[in-house]
Amino acid sequence: MRGLKDKRVLITGGASGIGAATAARFLAEGARVCILDRDAGARERIARELPALAGSLGADVSRPEEVQAAFRQAVSLMGAVDVLVNNAGISIRHKFLEITREDWDRVMAVNLTGVFLVAQTAARHMYERGAGVILQTASTNGMCGHPFYADYNATKAGVIELTKTMALELAPRVRVNAVAPGYVLTPMQRAEYTDEMLEAVNQKIPLRRHAKPEEIAALFAYLASNDAQYVTGQVIVIDGGETAGDLASR
Repeated sequence: MRGLKDKRVLITGGASGIGAATAARFLAEGARVCILDRDAGARERIARELPALAGSLGADVSRPEEVQAAFRQAVSLMGAVDVLVNNAGISIRHKFLEITREDWDRVMAVNLTGVFLVAQTAARHMYERGAGVILQTASTNGMCGHPFYADYNATKAGVIELTKTMALELAPRVRVNAVAPGYVLTPMQRAEYTDEMLEAVNQKIPLRRHAKPEEIAALFAYLASNDAQYVTGQVIVIDGGETAGDLASR
């Protein structure tokens, strides 16, 4: 991709799944990369797997003071942050009638408040510098109903509207877009679905498979590159055709 070499990139939720694949892709493009993740064990693993990382930082994105400290550390390590991939998120598979207030609050805190806290911190830094790119992980769950994920779905719908509003307010200095994956074969997905459940989902998807994390990473790389300089305020769906026929809710 044009223009990614030497870009300074911060990726939240960067120690596994889509985040780890995105870190690897940006490193391959010649960028400098810091990842941020609250899982210490996963941070140690990714630091071994990607020794070229500029930093592997610990923080809970739902805690403002930890976000601020980690962002300052990223700037100290790289000199600035040119690209933010705002990817950290959690999900809990449960029926709507069984969602506890504690579960609801935790999913909201990480997936929506956390996205806001990191985005605002990065946006202030980028706006002052006069340029930057913010990319956020949404989901097809934020665009159509998916049973058993009411809290997660609500947060992803929020990320979509947050992205659009940020794009309007931060233009022309900062570009803001969201990527909305469908089903991706990540550790989080593996933990919640049996092999039989995964195969049943595959049969609903026109391309008959889950996405690979590396395929989502490639879209993030494009959106951060100079080839996407006229793209802002968009939600780019990457779902193997899942939503083309509204298959997700069947």
